[in-house]
Amino acid sequence: MKNQGIAVEDTKLNIAMLGQKRVPSREGGVEVVVEELSVRMARKGHNVTCLNRSGHHVAGEEYDAIVGHSYKGVRLKSVPTINRKGYAAATASFFGALLAALGRYDVVHFHAEGPCATMWIPKLFRKRCIATIHGLDHRRQKWGAFASKYIMKGEKCAVKYADEIIVLSKSVQDYFKETYGRDTILIPNGVNRPVATQPELISKKFGLSKDGYILFLGRLVPEKGLEYLIRAFKEVDTDKKLVIAGGSSDMKEFEEGLKKLAAGDDRIVFTGFVQGRILSELLSNCYTYVLPSDLEGMPLTLLEAMSYGQCCLVSDIPECIDVVEDKAMAFKKGDYKDLRDKLQILLSDPDMVVRYRQDAAPFVCEKYKWDKVVEDTLDVYRGTYKKKFSN
Repeated sequence: MKNQGIAVEDTKLNIAMLGQKRVPSREGGVEVVVEELSVRMARKGHNVTCLNRSGHHVAGEEYDAIVGHSYKGVRLKSVPTINRKGYAAATASFFGALLAALGRYDVVHFHAEGPCATMWIPKLFRKRCIATIHGLDHRRQKWGAFASKYIMKGEKCAVKYADEIIVLSKSVQDYFKETYGRDTILIPNGVNRPVATQPELISKKFGLSKDGYILFLGRLVPEKGLEYLIRAFKEVDTDKKLVIAGGSSDMKEFEEGLKKLAAGDDRIVFTGFVQGRILSELLSNCYTYVLPSDLEGMPLTLLEAMSYGQCCLVSDIPECIDVVEDKAMAFKKGDYKDLRDKLQILLSDPDMVVRYRQDAAPFVCEKYKWDKVVEDTLDVYRGTYKKKFSN
């Protein structure tokens, strides 16, 4: 049975969020979204608790952030976790859902499909449960049999138990309607307007200069299309570098395969996981940002690259095209020759790159605002979101 929502707009809510690895961190897009939502909601006076996994950062314990039991007004709780591939998310979600069920929370917000497999637990205690589907995770190639089945169970549990389901793209909204007959609410991610930084650390550490490299930023996983990108770049005539920035977490074999594919071309640079000043410098100073993905939810790194005023080249999947519209160049998904040709066009026409840059930041920063995302999400918590459009 669905709850009716929390109708009083000025009521301060007790909110639990789970499904993220850790807040604060940039281990993935989910973590960025949960941090933006939770910190901004806490700033508005709501009581927000992030139920984090225990254990170390997926890129290595050297990236662990020691922040104690609170972060920018958000309460942090670590839940028991079995830190083995395929089991960490499931165990953290179970114990997180149990804590959420037993705690004095008005709303329990599940992030990503897999964690929703435990949504039935807080529903037993008549909690209002919201699911945000960050992407169709069961389609990702990295999962084993157990993890894939668990993710599909989570998707079906979200359909069955969630009071409301939030999706980030029209294609995922269509999927839930066509597959389950379930209505969802489309609330895309937001982006902050950044301050560009000079290439100081990246110059010292990687030998990179302003406009001297093409950038990919993201997890090193099969669905990101990195094999196409490396093959395409190796056939491009340029003295610029290709920078592949990001960690592989539990896919070290895939990362090693990428490095073997890149072997022999000293223009290709793997930075590993990046954050902070180095991340800002990479996004500030690239010639072009490339996202060759086969599968996305709503790519936060693409929003970030555009917010820095960068020319972007993306695969023509709906999740990318819906973000960039006509403010970036696209290539045919999975077609490394088309990717190669589009890269060569951008490398040969700096004026075209400048034109894309001029449009990128004003467009994306105006259309995708975190403050609106937060207000819309709070309306979903209260059960008033749909009423805004029916009055």
